[in-house]
Amino acid sequence: MDLRLQSAVLAGRAASALSRRLGRGGGTVIAGHVVARLAPQALAQLSHALPRGVVLLSGTNGKTTTSRLLAHILASTGIALVHNRAGANLLSGIVSALTQDADWRGRPRAALGLFEVDEATLPHALGPTAPRAVVLTNIFRDQLDRYGEVQFVAELWREALATLPPGSALVLNADDPLVASLGTAHAGPVVYYGLDVPELGSAVVPHAADARLCPRCGAPLAYALAYYGHLGHYACTACAFARPAPSIAVVPPLRTGPARTLLTLQVPGGHLALALPLPGLYNVYNALAAAAAALALGVPPLAVGRALGRFSAAFGRLERVAVGDRVVSLALVKNPVGCTEVLRTLAADGAPKTLLIAINDLFADGTDVSWLWDVDFEQIAPRVAGAVCSGTRAADMALRLKYALVDPARLVVEPDIERALARGLALTPPAGVLHVLPTYTALLEVRAALHRQGAVGTFWED
Repeated sequence: MDLRLQSAVLAGRAASALSRRLGRGGGTVIAGHVVARLAPQALAQLSHALPRGVVLLSGTNGKTTTSRLLAHILASTGIALVHNRAGANLLSGIVSALTQDADWRGRPRAALGLFEVDEATLPHALGPTAPRAVVLTNIFRDQLDRYGEVQFVAELWREALATLPPGSALVLNADDPLVASLGTAHAGPVVYYGLDVPELGSAVVPHAADARLCPRCGAPLAYALAYYGHLGHYACTACAFARPAPSIAVVPPLRTGPARTLLTLQVPGGHLALALPLPGLYNVYNALAAAAAALALGVPPLAVGRALGRFSAAFGRLERVAVGDRVVSLALVKNPVGCTEVLRTLAADGAPKTLLIAINDLFADGTDVSWLWDVDFEQIAPRVAGAVCSGTRAADMALRLKYALVDPARLVVEPDIERALARGLALTPPAGVLHVLPTYTALLEVRAALHRQGAVGTFWED
């Protein structure tokens, strides 16, 4: 028994409990800082003690929803999981999750660790955890002040994946050329997943696409199909690089609706028809990534299909909250592609929408909000019945909506998020839905306001 690790775990658990007791937070991070200070090798020690190993999941968009989908699938098969469910995805959050799972002797209660990991943190997590599988969803432009351009993240991952143990599985999005190109960085098994539904694609790549050049030779990519952003079916115009054939794919028929999606999953040995209780093409990709990861971990296809059909939305990701006789729908937005896809999902039914868009520019959000000008707000503009702009950049958001030709008479600027929530609910008709689109720290503020009204629990309890 490692007495140093045991003491560190006890201290970390005490720090988390004190944080919650004092109302300073959920203790989802502080334990990691305490434990790492007292036992610097704790991440490796706790990870290696898990009988079924560790799965790491990273990407720009969809990390939290995909990891929750995968956790739901794995838990449905009886696997005991330790999971950073609240989304604390730096090393401190992973160590905190492991600490909370461990008993007083520092031994894990769970059999398998599933950890959502920040893009820049992934290289630092690979070595200590020696993951059984790594799942990568996509790379989009996001928080330029932290990550820089998409090619920088891709190269960061490529160098790190070269150190991955040969027995580890790499699960990659075939439709993202930056992610798919990483398959050559790994000597072990690689599983590709993708979308094969031609009627949903376009021959025109959107103006905000982040990857138009071949990640191998730098020549332009030619797209036969573009689904959204730079995701689609592509081939280099100068070298042999092209979209790899996915072994797990969504195929026709696929029908999207305002609350659920009917899809067909092609898996080795057959097809699965399922009803995913989430809307939007981006959630089809999230479900596809989770299914591919689960199959790579040996979960039977039928179990995957059953679990996906019983999933409920993750915290802040199309989460719906009843407030009196109205509903608040929360959808995190943080970059051009993700925000555009949320808007496309909202606009699909053609009905008028009441919006609260809360944009903060704090460190956790990304301090550069110029990405707002690459979002296709024009698609939702004709359907805006009323919009409250809030957060530290409320005025910037209102200006962007004016340029999208939203009637200025329908706009309200209220920087205080709690007051903005009240204004948004007042604008929403009885039995109607207030669609809240916040950045990360604004989402926490909105949920805190809802918690004070008794509408939701604390996010770490979700």
